[in-house]
Amino acid sequence: MTTAQELWDDVDAYFTTLLSPADEVLAAALRDSEAAGLPPINVAPNQGKLLQLLALIQGARRVLEIGTLGGYSTIWLGRALPADGRLVTLEYDATHAEVARRNLARAGLDSIAEVRVGPALESLPKLAEEHPPPFDLVFIDADKVNNAHYVKWALELTRPGSLIVLDNVVRGGRVTEADSEDPSVLGTRAALELMASHPRLSGTAVQTVGSKGHDGFALARVTG
Repeated sequence: MTTAQELWDDVDAYFTTLLSPADEVLAAALRDSEAAGLPPINVAPNQGKLLQLLALIQGARRVLEIGTLGGYSTIWLGRALPADGRLVTLEYDATHAEVARRNLARAGLDSIAEVRVGPALESLPKLAEEHPPPFDLVFIDADKVNNAHYVKWALELTRPGSLIVLDNVVRGGRVTEADSEDPSVLGTRAALELMASHPRLSGTAVQTVGSKGHDGFALARVTG
């Protein structure tokens, strides 16, 4: 008897093969990440393609990513940018960052993508002090405890019309638990409540099922 997860895997495999097939660069990024012992928590291929399409729809020239891992999602995002585009990605772990740099170089994106190492809540103020041009898209996929802080920084570093994407918001369905003591659930709920209440944000969240199980993401547009 087919389980729900097996069915989700089959559907994801069909969508991926048809609409977002892997190439050698993306496949090598996953292989190298696994060989280096990185956790297998990268976005699924169809989710990577979604990020790429969102960046293209935005007409993005500048992207900020919070949480690099091995650079798999970074490659998808970087491929949406023009030759003179700019992608800044923040990674806590120096080993992960080095794997990501190699993967980005293989993808031919090292000229537009910069990996910064350290806690994101330390890297973000330093980035803001540089007074960079606003980012057109921010993808948040780091520690969930600080999600609300990351959304606040995303607001500081964007413009009206920019898009903020927050990953892994379902927490296995536990996001509904108002009395949860799980810091990741509490951080995610705080970020969603900020999106709901902030006068400069208009957002929604979508739950998904697939090769990554029961999950979902939130989207918010900076409105003013």
